[in-house]
Amino acid sequence: MSKQTGVALAALSVDDAGGTPRDIRPQVTNWDLAMPRGVQDTTGQDASAMDRLLLLADSSINLTGTVDAASNQQHDVFKTVPTTSVARTVTIDAGTPLFSNEYLFTDYTWTRAQDGSLVWASPGVLTGGVFNAWTT
Repeated sequence: MSKQTGVALAALSVDDAGGTPRDIRPQVTNWDLAMPRGVQDTTGQDASAMDRLLLLADSSINLTGTVDAASNQQHDVFKTVPTTSVARTVTIDAGTPLFSNEYLFTDYTWTRAQDGSLVWASPGVLTGGVFNAWTT
């Protein structure tokens, strides 16, 4: 696989509360994705260095961008976060690779900065007990 940039994603979609995927690439200016593993310390009194076991996989995502209240855009996707408890599929397609998992979004904030800019942010945490790694 050759080197690539994040300049143009083929897809960045998030399900709305009804389960319909919405392409929100035009409104997303930044995103980060984490895929940590839990770690259990199993170091005994007889060891001279740390001993650990890898535990369950986890994932979180943070999306931020410019506010767009048009139909089927980012506001329609996230406006129900405070009032619904539904898992939403997030798909990130960078051409190769592709990533998709189920997330619970825990917040939807708008921030109006002193310069007049209006941005939103929404963090999500893995749900459903299934972890899907990057596919190529």
